[in-house]
Amino acid sequence: MKKNILISLTSIQWQDNEKSKTELLTQAKFTRENGWDIISYEDTSATGFEGSVTTIKVDDSKNASITREGTANSVLSLEIGRKHFCQYGTPYGNLQIGVYTHAIENTLAENGRLYLKYTLDLNSSYLSDNEIIMTVQAQN
Repeated sequence: MKKNILISLTSIQWQDNEKSKTELLTQAKFTRENGWDIISYEDTSATGFEGSVTTIKVDDSKNASITREGTANSVLSLEIGRKHFCQYGTPYGNLQIGVYTHAIENTLAENGRLYLKYTLDLNSSYLSDNEIIMTVQAQN
């Protein structure tokens, strides 16, 4: 069953000792399917991916994926302690990036919170350290 929810999403990125932070408050859809929590929302100009839909799937804190479809297309696969090579769409073309996951903390069922921490590289060269902190509230 799909539920309408309100998500607060904070994305933090460290690159060359500089920290950038983006915050988003938006409506989303929540589904629980075959042991996976699935959150899907429409991107806006605030995310830089207007015209796309982002879907975050996460299990009990071992695996997650972030998929973006529409004007920008990408799939990031996250698995604790393992590096995945993923396609990442940009306005300039597709890139293959490495994703190494440090933490996945899925407590959506208990307190409506999801935490992801991962490192990105391009051609084995460090790009950034990233954190996503999401809180979820049910809507009537």
